[in-house]
Amino acid sequence: QRQVMEVIRSLLFLLSFQLLHVAKGSMVRLDENGYEDLVVAINPHVPEDPNIILNTMNMIKNASNYLFEMTKHRFFFKSVKIIIPKTWKKTTTYSRLKTESYDKADVIIANHYMKHVDDPYTLQYKECKEKGRYIHFTPNFLLNDNLTKVYGEKGRVFVHEWAHLRWGVFDEYSNDVPFYVSRNSKKASVEATSCPAGVTGRPIFVEYSGDKYESRLCRYDGQLYEKGCVFIPDIGQNISCSVMWMQHIPSIEFCDKTTHNSEAPNMQNKICNSKSTWEVIMESDDFRNSAAVNASAPPSETTFTLLQTQDRVVALVLDVSASMSESDRIGHLRIAAEDFLLRIIEIGSWAGIVTFDSDASEKAPLQQITNDAARQKLALSLPRVARGKTNICAGIRTGLKVIADKMTTTYGSEIVLLTDGEDRRMAACLALVKKSGAKIHTIALGPDAAKELEEFSKLTGGLMLSATDGATPSKLARTFGVITSGSGDISEQSLQLESRELIVQCSGWMNATVPVDTTVGNDTFFSISWSQSQPFFFLRDPKGKEYRSSDFTINKSNPKTARLSISGTAEVGDWQFCIKNVHTATQGISVTVTSRPASSGVPPVRTAVHMSRANTAFNPVVVYAEVSQGFLPVLGATVIATIETDGAAAVNLELLDNGAGADTIKDDGIYSRYFTSLQGTGRYSVKVHAHGRNTTTRLGSRQNRALYLPGYRENGKISINAPRPKFADKEIQAKLGSFSRISTSSLVVHTRKDSAPVYPPCRITDLHARIENNTIVLSWTAPGGDFDNGKADHYVIKSSENHLDLRNHFDRATSVNCSTLIPKEAGSEESFKIKTDNFVIEIDTIIYFAIRAVDHTKLISEVSNIAQVTWFIPKASVPLHYDDNNDSANITVSIAALCVAVVCTMVISTLYVLQKQKGRLD
Repeated sequence: QRQVMEVIRSLLFLLSFQLLHVAKGSMVRLDENGYEDLVVAINPHVPEDPNIILNTMNMIKNASNYLFEMTKHRFFFKSVKIIIPKTWKKTTTYSRLKTESYDKADVIIANHYMKHVDDPYTLQYKECKEKGRYIHFTPNFLLNDNLTKVYGEKGRVFVHEWAHLRWGVFDEYSNDVPFYVSRNSKKASVEATSCPAGVTGRPIFVEYSGDKYESRLCRYDGQLYEKGCVFIPDIGQNISCSVMWMQHIPSIEFCDKTTHNSEAPNMQNKICNSKSTWEVIMESDDFRNSAAVNASAPPSETTFTLLQTQDRVVALVLDVSASMSESDRIGHLRIAAEDFLLRIIEIGSWAGIVTFDSDASEKAPLQQITNDAARQKLALSLPRVARGKTNICAGIRTGLKVIADKMTTTYGSEIVLLTDGEDRRMAACLALVKKSGAKIHTIALGPDAAKELEEFSKLTGGLMLSATDGATPSKLARTFGVITSGSGDISEQSLQLESRELIVQCSGWMNATVPVDTTVGNDTFFSISWSQSQPFFFLRDPKGKEYRSSDFTINKSNPKTARLSISGTAEVGDWQFCIKNVHTATQGISVTVTSRPASSGVPPVRTAVHMSRANTAFNPVVVYAEVSQGFLPVLGATVIATIETDGAAAVNLELLDNGAGADTIKDDGIYSRYFTSLQGTGRYSVKVHAHGRNTTTRLGSRQNRALYLPGYRENGKISINAPRPKFADKEIQAKLGSFSRISTSSLVVHTRKDSAPVYPPCRITDLHARIENNTIVLSWTAPGGDFDNGKADHYVIKSSENHLDLRNHFDRATSVNCSTLIPKEAGSEESFKIKTDNFVIEIDTIIYFAIRAVDHTKLISEVSNIAQVTWFIPKASVPLHYDDNNDSANITVSIAALCVAVVCTMVISTLYVLQKQKGRLD
């Protein structure tokens, strides 16, 4: 009977919760075909310029019209909020923020870390049909109208990026493979990687020298055009082109099932299993919950609200009920909350403290943190005693009152709500929370925290965190450590460099090497905690200076923690912590290190972790970690995730950025892995440790970006644009020294009680085929027996001369004997050679291959991406579609005026050579 009452109570709470608007990360919602509450945020380091606001408005207004037309009169942008940084002047036209923030914005306007780089892009790291994280525009992109020559009209670019963000579709061009061999017609031919197939244009090779260039038709190497060849499209196409291919073309749409080019080697085909972008959009919740509007234009104009960031305001609302005395939770809370006040919350912020048990009380009124003395004063008010029952709503009400008493409003404020118990009256304050305009971050401590606790975070867009009980406070401390400002000013934020806890035997040693890199070093704190008695320890800096226990501070209120603050900027290099357990028995010892950026002008290396359930078959849990410096991905890092839940041993996973398994895109700075060791329903917390050494790390460039147009042909004349800025090797080599970063996140998982989850091997997405010495060589990354963990049992390889047959009817295709191929461990490189004697090879032969992996229980993966090999030498020197009636082969110089005689001589000579080499000239 008690279980039935618990279920009823949970259902009533969730029903109350569902009656209110839910914010999950992005706050965008679709209402009567219009997207509302789209949030655009301007980075606080962007210099004030009203034209940024004006041009953003115009871009989204135009995008609304384009979106309505391209989605067949179904979607448009109804309302937009623009967040103005507090570094800009205050005006009466700016309203106060509520739960909106820079770090949860849908669109970010910020300068790129590298100069002269203005590519619009979407941070998109999940699978097909999954929403992206944010769209990024630079101020220069919005202000410089000359960039429309290379990116297209800004409203069209916005639609391109919105499709990435909202519907999880991918680009239909490819900078890596701009051309491919096609069998769309009866004979094999070289096509531009595009959607649809059959676009017209020219393969051109351009050599730049300063502000001048020379161009010619591309040479043909027997299979494809030479490396560096680019496709110059005709601006006037006879067919409508995809906005996910080239948003510059006047006539654009989303490719649908009838127009989609399923052969093109682009990310859309690879990740979305050759589905068209419109098919993916049609499968979205947006499409299912809407109908086309019978109108030629959007039903209403886009409206804009301007909001301005204020000082950060935080109330700690902490549970001190009797259960907090278990596992020394009250002691751990005091140390972790003290760390938050002393080293995490930013200078200039406001903070107050509230505790609750059966009732709630104010322990410290809201006060501004202006210096270390203010931090210390607040920390003295943290609780020490646990007793009574749990009344969560009483704590929330008092927390909001503490904020309102000082600020006169709770809009834009934050509550950090920590509890280890249940409260059956939580639904009573949901409406108050919604009305408050405050963001609630929840921390569930231990196994018995209220199951509905996270609904407060979902309702307000706050963080959902959890921590398991431990021997020391380190787990709870690093959970508090991720509750940093959402203003976007990372130069103020504290970064966790190390958080490690070990159970150390009597007389055993715990040694830790903590690298301090060039991007951090200010306000550096070293902290050591123990569970029983003080160990022997010392700290050595990179120059050999030693800090003994006498140099550390131990407060009487927290006698099991010692802290050291490094004055000035900490030395760059490896800091060595040496600790010996001199207690008579085994005890837990932990080390925690935090620091702030060394300079506001150099962005620090950062790590952010996210754990979610994939919206695919079997709903697997995926762990993602983003490692970046500014807006550039950091490549070559080693990233280890440690996943914990109450009552089970911790699981370690190495996250990979290899474009296989859970990792969607290779070398994008997003390290990913499936987590298949679920222990049933419960809260799972993940700690990610990302570290790199001098010789392994480098910076990369963002992907999923709008196409930079190299040039175009109009009325027979070719115009070449300035080259897209590229990073030199010395620019992208990260001069960081060794670095280390820690981040944490949590996820509530619900599983079926009647069976343990069973997973098949993951889909292979990087199958490649090539010909070596008359042998076909297939290569791919090995999947696991359970998604990308373990080993598969065997492979099934099929071939066909028909691309669609292989994709849609894999089982009917011709089998390739691979019985001798034994699968390797997940993440390993696989290869398999096939003799061409098994195939009938003729001129124009294209053979397609696909593969599936099978585990020991006979569960089988989805069909892989499709790879191809080709035997043919095309007859045409330029085997692309183009209209040669008006082709004057003149090239218009858009960078600097070149001599007409030189251009004519170069073009005529090139054509003559091609004619002599290829035997045919159109």
